[in-house]
Amino acid sequence: MATTLSNDTLGRLPQAVTHAARSIVAIHARPRIPASGIYWRDGVIVAASHTIKREQDISVTVAGGAKRPATLAGRDPTTDLAVLRIDGTGVTVAERVAADTLAVGQPVLAVGRPGADVTASFGIVSALGPGWRTWRGGVIDRELRLDLRVLDGFSGGGLVTAAGAIAGINNSALARGAAFSIPVSTVDRVVDQLLASGRIRRGYLGVGIQPVRLRDGSTGTIVVGVEPESPAERSGVLLGDVLVAIDGVSVGDADDLMTVLAGDRIGRTVVVRVVRAGEAREMSVTIAERP
Repeated sequence: MATTLSNDTLGRLPQAVTHAARSIVAIHARPRIPASGIYWRDGVIVAASHTIKREQDISVTVAGGAKRPATLAGRDPTTDLAVLRIDGTGVTVAERVAADTLAVGQPVLAVGRPGADVTASFGIVSALGPGWRTWRGGVIDRELRLDLRVLDGFSGGGLVTAAGAIAGINNSALARGAAFSIPVSTVDRVVDQLLASGRIRRGYLGVGIQPVRLRDGSTGTIVVGVEPESPAERSGVLLGDVLVAIDGVSVGDADDLMTVLAGDRIGRTVVVRVVRAGEAREMSVTIAERP
């Protein structure tokens, strides 16, 4: 195995970097060191939202050293993705592969452009897992953890295979303490929404909740906060109510609630079932858009 890796895979890595680097750009939208981004579609760059510190006077350095103005089309802090528009004449759209094609232990590269020149680090895929929700509530379609060093300016750069294809966008903010990449499927989904509306629409009830176990052994979420003038307050939800279900879908934790509050439910009136003082009751609540 070591000989095969040395003579075959390792020998192809310089070409892989060169291939991927055609689509990787430097983004000048913060003090000091630039961040990285990927030319994802015609005229569209994807970046890490936390690296975009200003929304005006953004410029991008593309492969070859040319510097071009860019405009912010939208951002989603929950998945830490942002979309920029540029004149992409002469820039190569990234070749991409799905995370499902990766394997634990597979050699990969983190490739960024924290300036005029491309930079790379080498490692392996350390873990693949199911979808998960970020600490801000965004949905990532697949866990994709890496055993490699993410250098300064690498957030927004590419997770690159030995063939030079991009399998994800590297990020240093969402999974603290570990190198992590956002898979292509998540990026495509978020990019579609940001290009359409400039933001990700998410439903909103206006409650703070904590999981709790009921006397019958089932689970619910106790309401520990109700925001003033929120849909929940206007519908009569009170502190201490135990939220059990919304439109018949059980709500046992915050993930369940966020799933129910998907963007396509905004403006819909739903039936919320709660337990109050030991008695079950139902109320109608119209889901608003999260401010």
